[in-house]
Amino acid sequence: LRRPTGGPVERLLVSAVEHASVLAGGRFATDKIGLIPVLRSGVVDLDHLRSLLGEGPPALVSVMAANNETGAVQPVAEVARIVHEAGGLLHVDAIQAFAKIPFEINAMGVDLATFSAHKIGGPKGVGALVVAEGLTGLEPLLRGGGQELNRRAGTENVAGIAGFGAAVKVALQTLSEDTEQMATLRNRLENGIRGIAGATIFSEEIERLPNTVLFTAPGLKAETAVIGFDLEGVAVSSGSACSSGKVQPSHVLSAMGYDPVVAQGAVRLSLGWSTEPEDINRALEAWRKLGNTLLRG
Repeated sequence: LRRPTGGPVERLLVSAVEHASVLAGGRFATDKIGLIPVLRSGVVDLDHLRSLLGEGPPALVSVMAANNETGAVQPVAEVARIVHEAGGLLHVDAIQAFAKIPFEINAMGVDLATFSAHKIGGPKGVGALVVAEGLTGLEPLLRGGGQELNRRAGTENVAGIAGFGAAVKVALQTLSEDTEQMATLRNRLENGIRGIAGATIFSEEIERLPNTVLFTAPGLKAETAVIGFDLEGVAVSSGSACSSGKVQPSHVLSAMGYDPVVAQGAVRLSLGWSTEPEDINRALEAWRKLGNTLLRG
């Protein structure tokens, strides 16, 4: 991967709270990958980022726009400024944030951004990579014919691409309305959660997505909570939804400095454009029953 001016980036720096697929580092050698610590709030430690960038050659930095577990929104524009001053490139995983909050690639100074259709109501298995003008050296995932500018082999998924485009159009048209509605319902949900069993909300002191709630309570075990909510007809996950079948503590909360015992009790609830006040009522009733069980125990 080559910058518009200058040579290739030679190493990768990723925030410690990135999705597992980004933390894996792709084609970078293990010894060329570095972790950027985060603060207790879940926001990238900018001072540490500056330090890491100054310790070696130009780097590709990957920082997600918003976290998929806590909903914490990262200061992308500030990260981009720091990275570019050091001669590096910035990739942003915008999958969780897109169509939930405003996201202006050019205004933020992002070099590469990734998106996924299924997060905004589009078809599964379709995504997009936005590349800044002048960036070269992108290695194809699959090699083959030239019909996709030699960036990927195979016939285009026309139906998926069209579905993604339609989903984007609808999502952006209703962005303001949906965001306001989800934020209102999320706030009511969180207020109800806090009042039961000494519950706390992670990253509540900073800007977060309007649809994501990650919480815990003393003595709460996530696997027990997932079952309890499910019995009441409420779908939740322990940590990120894509790792809900795992039982190990969240790497996100560990990176934020939380004790493994606390991290093992984290439960995530997500809202969407179709969430109604009745759904919040049901979730809170389920939490009251679980909370009362905790208090009795």
